[in-house]
Parts: sequence; structure tokens; C-alpha cells
Amino acid sequence: MSEIARLAGVSQSTVSRVLNGNAPVAPDKQAAVLEVIDRLNFHPNVSAQGLVHGKTFQIGVLTRHLGSPFFTEMLRGMAKGMEGTSYHPVIGLGSEIWREERSALDMLIARRVDGILVQAPQGSQQVNYDYLLDLAEDTPLIVIGAKIPGLENQCVNVQNFNGGYAATSHLIEKGHTLIAHITGRMPIEDSIQRRDGYCQALIDHNLEVIPELMVEGDFSESSGTQGVDFLLGQREKYPFTAIFAANDQTAMGARLALFYRRIRVPEDISLVGFDDLPGSSYMIPPLTTIRQPVYYMGLIAAQAMLSMLAGKEIHLPEFPLELISRQSVAIR
Repeated sequence: MSEIARLAGVSQSTVSRVLNGNAPVAPDKQAAVLEVIDRLNFHPNVSAQGLVHGKTFQIGVLTRHLGSPFFTEMLRGMAKGMEGTSYHPVIGLGSEIWREERSALDMLIARRVDGILVQAPQGSQQVNYDYLLDLAEDTPLIVIGAKIPGLENQCVNVQNFNGGYAATSHLIEKGHTLIAHITGRMPIEDSIQRRDGYCQALIDHNLEVIPELMVEGDFSESSGTQGVDFLLGQREKYPFTAIFAANDQTAMGARLALFYRRIRVPEDISLVGFDDLPGSSYMIPPLTTIRQPVYYMGLIAAQAMLSMLAGKEIHLPEFPLELISRQSVAIR
């Protein structure tokens, strides 16, 4: 910085203001500093800045789904939310096993991240929630995909029940009366809420909730394939004409299983997903699904984290869902 100041003919404090962007600088002085920085190919030492400011300019991101297109879309939103700032994400890979998830969180803390974005930590182990509550006392924390008691104002959520209800109601309105459902992993909160929305839509339309037409999946393509194999074994007794899959990845697997069985979509069985992932509109046929704004959830979560780090109050909305009607549902 001293060398840049000398070559640009300005004070070192002016160079600091240009680099940090935290105070106005006269246009001619800023231009002189930027010209020298560009000529010298200067890059600030982030580690050294961290020692000076007590920050690492890293935001930890905990996920269990590194290969998931859902997470990829959310991470894209997070990166956009940090764009133009000094912050960048550091990924920690968790697991359904609490010991491994705790290890991933501990790794992020050991790296002295300034805050942590936790993606969908829903689970049956209360120790998970207790640990997050303790963590939030010392580390800025945003939780995406679950509502943690005591951290409600720091949670990003969607109306999963309403989404399951809308998906099932859409099928009923198209004339389907026997509708199967491949759930997500139980007892994860998203899975429960979407299943409950499915059940309530059937009840409200005076249709029977048939346990044999519900099969547990895990939000993966393979669980969609396996779910269809199970459901087709029930079809002689319960001749269902539609499937509501708990997410688009499950719907993709279900579509493949139906293709192998030479069952046409939507002529023989209609199919509805949940998420509206980027590839859903390119399925054959294009998938009717419930759109949740995954990209914007990541974007808003990252922006909220930056506000927390700046000492500002945050207000996280509950994101609405939208039915996207395409060609995978037929009228009965």
C-alpha cells in the first residue's frame, strides 16, 4: 500500500479508502490509485486483512447435498449475494449422520468463518437443533429450509404444506381421483409437510387417503425409480392415474421407471414434481411442478448474512410457491 501511495502520488490512507470502499475518494485520486493497482497487478492479502480487521471474509456454507442440482442452484444465489463484496463461501459437507454433520460445522468454525449458512438441517435428532442454538450465540447464523425454535428470525422457509396441497389439488382438478405420492425422507420436516398437504387436498376433495399409495423416498432420482416399482405392484388393487413426487429429482427417477415399463406420461400416468429445477422444463414431457425460488433463497440468505455481519437487523420472508403447469399432466 505504501508503494501504491508513492506511485499514485496520494497518501496511504487514500489507498486504504479506495481498497476498502468505505469512504468517498476524489475521482482523480481514485483513478490514479486504480491505475497503479492495475499496472502492478496488486491483490490485497486477505489473510493479512483478516488479522487487522478480526475477520476472515469467509462465510461457511453447510450442506448435505453437494452433488444436488438443488444445492447448485442455491449456491449460485449465495455467490451472487456475495458478489462485489470481500466475502466468499467456504463449503462444509455434512451428512444425515449427526457426528459427521457436527464435524463439518466444527471444520468451518476452525477456519474462523465470519458466519455460517446452514442448508436444510432438518432431522429427528434434537441435538442438532440444540447445537445450532448454541452456535448462534457466538456465530452469525442463517438456516435455510427449516424453522428452528428460538431462531425463527434467522430461518429461510417455504410453505411446503401449501405446495403439496397445490400439486395434489391440480391433479384432482384434472380429474384424477387415485393419486400416488413418493415422499421425501422421513421424518424430515419438508417431507412431512408436503405429504400432509397431499393428504389434506385429498380429504378436502372427499377422496380417500390410501396408505398403500404412499411410499417413502429420499429426494433422489433412484428413490423415484424404486418408488414407482413399488407403486406399480399396488396398481391392480389401486389403479392410480397420477403420481405426486416430493421433488423434481424424484420425479425424474419416476419418469425413467415408467419409461422402462412402457407406461406413457401423461397418457397413462400423470406426474407432478416439486422445486422447478432448471432441468425440469427439458424433461420428456416437460414436468409440471411446484416452483420454489431456490436461487433467490440462496441470494436472500447471503444478503441477510452480510447484513448481520454489518450489525444490521434482518427480516427474512417466507417464500411463496407457484404451480408451473407443463405437459406431464393429462385430463382424465
